[in-house]
Amino acid sequence: MGTAWSVQAVDPPADLRLAVEAVLSRIVAQMSQWEPESALTRFNRAAPGVWQALPVELSRVLAAGLKVAEASSGAFDPAMGALADLWGFGPPGPQPVPAAPAIAQARVGYVEHQAGLLRARRFGVAALDFSGIAKGYAVDAVAARLRAMGVADFLMEIGGEFVGAGIRPDGQPWWIDVEPVPGAALEPLRVALHGLAIATSGDYRRHFSAHGQRYAHTLDPRTGAPLDNGVASVAVLQTECMLADAWATALTVSGPEVGLATAVREGLAMHMVVREGAGFREVLSPALAAMLG
Repeated sequence: MGTAWSVQAVDPPADLRLAVEAVLSRIVAQMSQWEPESALTRFNRAAPGVWQALPVELSRVLAAGLKVAEASSGAFDPAMGALADLWGFGPPGPQPVPAAPAIAQARVGYVEHQAGLLRARRFGVAALDFSGIAKGYAVDAVAARLRAMGVADFLMEIGGEFVGAGIRPDGQPWWIDVEPVPGAALEPLRVALHGLAIATSGDYRRHFSAHGQRYAHTLDPRTGAPLDNGVASVAVLQTECMLADAWATALTVSGPEVGLATAVREGLAMHMVVREGAGFREVLSPALAAMLG
């Protein structure tokens, strides 16, 4: 996944590390577009229009991604791999800034999914890219494995996505400081992860510059271009990290006004940081404001 993981656990079993690594290896083998023989990569190589059998977990994540895509009016898309590759954020590596015709071509296609039959097929140049949801699912999957091993109190993290269960040895919940936006003079947001997950999307994490312009790594599937809507960061709290991960991306793409309206409609606990002139402002959804009391 191109990142690190960590677990803090109360009374961990001796084989915890091996168990976590086994879960992560299984997910990478299914959902990594960077692995040439992963189930996802093989799906992307398949001929358009032909049904392909999917592993259970990949099918589950695809179903969740398509559901968020529909609910966000296309602000999230788990099948925008061709666009990510075109902009240099996929396995092919850095690319020149694409022209409008190439962007339009990379947006041609879609994925049809039959969850009950564990199969899907792609049309046009559509290609799965789970970079906005698989890491969250991996956090959930490791958490499920820990619970199955009898670990009730833990904090699991993969690349800045967290899930917390139970309490720390001192009786406190697992407190997390939301990653601050560089240069933003805002009060840090601290949340307690007691049976909750949090995922953060930020335009400052990955980007590139060309011809004097900065391009964020987050792409808007509806336009095919990197974001330029002023949103610097979005954090979402959910019971499932998979959904927190996908919604953090979708709300970032949606922008301040539509993003807040969507968070209100979906009942999402959202913290958004927006660039405004030379400074920043933060936006809290009602669900998060209620959590913070």
